[in-house]
Amino acid sequence: AAMALSGDLWAELPAERRIFCSVLLFSWAVYLWEAFLAHRQRRVYRTTTHVPQELGQIMDSETFEKSRLYQLDKSTFSFWSGLYSEVEGTMILLCGGIPFLWKLSGQISGRAGFGPEYEIVQSLVFLLLATLFSALTGLPWSLYNTFVIEEKHGFNQQTLGFFFKDAIKKFVVTQCILLPVTSLLLYIIKIGGDYFFIYAWLFTLVVSLVLVTIYADYIAPLFDKFIPLPEGELKQQIETMAKSIDFPLTKVYVVEGSKRSSHSNAYFYGFFKNKRIVLFDTLLEDYSALNKEPAEGEDGENEETKSKTKNKKQGCKNEEVLAVLGHELGHWKLGHTVKNIIISQMNSFLCFFLFAVLIGQKELFAAFGFYDTQPTLIGLMIIFQFIFSPYNEVNCF
Repeated sequence: AAMALSGDLWAELPAERRIFCSVLLFSWAVYLWEAFLAHRQRRVYRTTTHVPQELGQIMDSETFEKSRLYQLDKSTFSFWSGLYSEVEGTMILLCGGIPFLWKLSGQISGRAGFGPEYEIVQSLVFLLLATLFSALTGLPWSLYNTFVIEEKHGFNQQTLGFFFKDAIKKFVVTQCILLPVTSLLLYIIKIGGDYFFIYAWLFTLVVSLVLVTIYADYIAPLFDKFIPLPEGELKQQIETMAKSIDFPLTKVYVVEGSKRSSHSNAYFYGFFKNKRIVLFDTLLEDYSALNKEPAEGEDGENEETKSKTKNKKQGCKNEEVLAVLGHELGHWKLGHTVKNIIISQMNSFLCFFLFAVLIGQKELFAAFGFYDTQPTLIGLMIIFQFIFSPYNEVNCF
């Protein structure tokens, strides 16, 4: 009887209220499930204090303990930051933060001489304010993660000045890409007619391919220095391995990741016959700046980064580097990169198609406080971020 009564009450709610409540309930259900899984993992970090038998031959107890404590701290941090993010998102929805920011964006663009008919201009102001808000609210968490957790475990190599300089640079570069791309996407949707979803999908496909192509050559160098890997045994071994699987390698670079963190990584990029490999200097035992004593009187980059010399050399031996790189090249050899692109684009096309089906539903806008207007950017946000959230969770599972 109680269930029947609650069902009747739910059915009597206006459609927009049911949509809004469903979005909130699903968001919290996903958060609580993921928090539960993370709690179970934290319990493993706390209780597993000895090297598992399976790892006894390849990992010493000191390394295992350092890794355990690091993951425990990261997991605890993730819990609190995740809780804050969920509460913040809920409060934004409950307090009408999205329509408030849209109204504020209209006032700002109006003062600049752009009235309500300039929806794209208002959308760009909204996007700028929203990303600025996100950057500012996320800043304390980023600072704590970098200068408390990463510092505590010996990974952080940044100074406070370098951190803020880097954050500002990232924000500016992001806006330089995000705002023009968004304005063109909104324009395509506006003039695309009944088949706008096809044109919008093709546009995002082209943009993603262009960004992948130019990122390493034009965007990444704005933040890090890339230099060719010197001739030597490691380079020869990498070229031999690439040739053995017909990987079309053209260049091998080393990026100075040590000015940010002592974490290591390796990746490749490029299309067709122009593949390039990038190795973090922290990955290379004989190349890492963390293994070098600073020269007497040396300044420059050292004013912005902290070189920490350890008793134990940082980085991997050549055969270990090849093993890491072999994992990355294995993705290419097995076609994982191409398959992921195809799956991603099929998903993108489906999302744009469903967006075209749903964009005319005024109840979706009313559910989030937009009763008189249905801005395209807000429609994209509502449908892609909120309405598609169950699909996105299943797709990422």
